[in-house]
Amino acid sequence: MPPHDAHGITWPLSPRRPYIPTATIDPVVKAVIDGTAVRLGKDGRSLYDQSGYGRPEGECLRLSPQETLYLLHRQKIEVPGHTFESLFAEFGEQPGFLRSFLVYRDLRERGYVVQTGPHDFRVFRRGEGPGKGESLYLVRVLSERDPIRFGKLIEEVVASKNMRKQYVLAVVDDEDELTYYEIKLPKLADACSTLPAPGRHDAVLVGKSAMVSVPEGSDLEQAGYGKRLDPGRLILSPVELSFLIGKGTVTLMRNGEPVGLEEFTTLAGETDAELGLKNAVYAELRSHDYTPRTGYKFGHHFRVYCGKNVHSDLLVHAVEKEASFPMSIISRSVRMAHSVKKKMFFGAVHSSGIQFVEFARIKL
Repeated sequence: MPPHDAHGITWPLSPRRPYIPTATIDPVVKAVIDGTAVRLGKDGRSLYDQSGYGRPEGECLRLSPQETLYLLHRQKIEVPGHTFESLFAEFGEQPGFLRSFLVYRDLRERGYVVQTGPHDFRVFRRGEGPGKGESLYLVRVLSERDPIRFGKLIEEVVASKNMRKQYVLAVVDDEDELTYYEIKLPKLADACSTLPAPGRHDAVLVGKSAMVSVPEGSDLEQAGYGKRLDPGRLILSPVELSFLIGKGTVTLMRNGEPVGLEEFTTLAGETDAELGLKNAVYAELRSHDYTPRTGYKFGHHFRVYCGKNVHSDLLVHAVEKEASFPMSIISRSVRMAHSVKKKMFFGAVHSSGIQFVEFARIKL
């Protein structure tokens, strides 16, 4: 049977390590609700000094709603006229408060000192706190149904990086379980080996792809292009073809007449609305000597090889910078990448270039 506390609230079983209080505050400190603020008198200052709770205001201590509930639940404070349940119900009228409290509680019980802001929480290194060290993580709290807006996410990660903090998403699912994701904005390093530059070739348009007459082991294959149709012919996919036409490596022909890049992309785009995004990300990957191949079997645009590696290193999905995906889709993508031992990148396309966004599950 799941454990319950002194207030009768049942808490779900969790793999978190047991809570070990850093100090005992005796007697219990009384708090006062002043409008929307919760304050402790000078007798509560030890909560800040010993464990990093609250923000000092003169001789008083101001608590956030999450801190108030957590300390009330731990029987470190009293709020006259309120029980844990009544105060939880009152604070719970704030949008997203329940999941915010669950994340706060989880981080505290993992041994971290947590304070609000500048996103949702800032989390100090274990054993450190305000005035005794620097915060390590900046945490944004989401539910499993919340959208990931790539433009805003990139802005927040950049802001965190400028403050020398690690940006973390804390996602609360519908059963109140927590998953943490580290978000990075990686710069692509050059691949571990340089691919050979293929020579010029003529290709014949076949549907939205093209056929090139080359023997097995051709320079195109050595550079990571195409799929062998038979011993004398190679098929180039639309993204490969767009890139090679743009580079001047392939001349595309239809009925004896050349087909330019603009004409081909218009033609191929009739059945692939994402072709423009994929072309942009493909070209960026190729510029670093990576080999992108279709990632269809993994549910993404590309699986990406570093040089001549036998196994692909990345899964990459092209998105518009202002695209918005449900967190559930991101979770599924990260799980898939992890299961096949690859990193999960989203390539956000915007006017100034490609910004890659890496999602990875972490254990705090």
